[in-house]
Amino acid sequence: MGAFPEGPAVQTGVAFQHSTSMLDMLSGAGPVVLGVLYLLLFFSIVSWGIMLYKARQLRQARIESKRFSDVFWELQDLPAVHAAAVELRGSPLAQVFRAGYQELMRLTRSRTSVQPGAEGSPGQQQEGNGDRGIDTVERALRRAVREQVTHLERALTFLATTASTAPFVGLFGTVWGIMNAFRGLSLTRTSTIQAVAPGIAEALVATAIGLAAAIPSVVAYNHFSRRVRVLTSDMENFSSEFLNIAERHFLSTKSAAKDRRHGV
Repeated sequence: MGAFPEGPAVQTGVAFQHSTSMLDMLSGAGPVVLGVLYLLLFFSIVSWGIMLYKARQLRQARIESKRFSDVFWELQDLPAVHAAAVELRGSPLAQVFRAGYQELMRLTRSRTSVQPGAEGSPGQQQEGNGDRGIDTVERALRRAVREQVTHLERALTFLATTASTAPFVGLFGTVWGIMNAFRGLSLTRTSTIQAVAPGIAEALVATAIGLAAAIPSVVAYNHFSRRVRVLTSDMENFSSEFLNIAERHFLSTKSAAKDRRHGV
């Protein structure tokens, strides 16, 4: 009966000894290996912060873009859609629409005003301005798409850098630690595995931490890059649809101007 309580106590003591030896091994590491470990720890902490931030940002962009798309096709009224887009600041589709809508309204106001001293009839001026107006709206949409893509891809470069460099930084710490371990072995009289094993184990910790920092970063980078590509495709498709609406708007304005000139 007295043998049963001793088993857990012995196991607990063994586990505590292993954890203590690991901490002692890290605390006794050289300055170069410690610098590598602190650098990898910094990369890992910043990468996880970026992952949480990008997950929240892209989730909000997807949800609000879906909401804006529903509002856009249900209302079919540009001023009402613009009022809804102002509130959906996290939606890249809404920001692209605002850029195109503002440019469209600016061109519409310039078409309705007659410029004094301009050559040609007002109808010819409107026809030329209509052709140029479609180009300016298209440029505004493209500029807005590029700005939103840049905003969505912000901080992803750090994840890519961590994924590509962290294993090599850890490998550098490992090579340096092994080099010091064998250098210390050459100074001893007895060459045994017990003499070199602690130094090699200490050096391998750097590679393990480097991989621990790189693997989540590369997975997150690929995942977030795919979501950004999906949102970019949605913005490009929406820009094409909005450009078609702008062309129909100018065509209807041209028809109304021709009817007024012919007295219809």
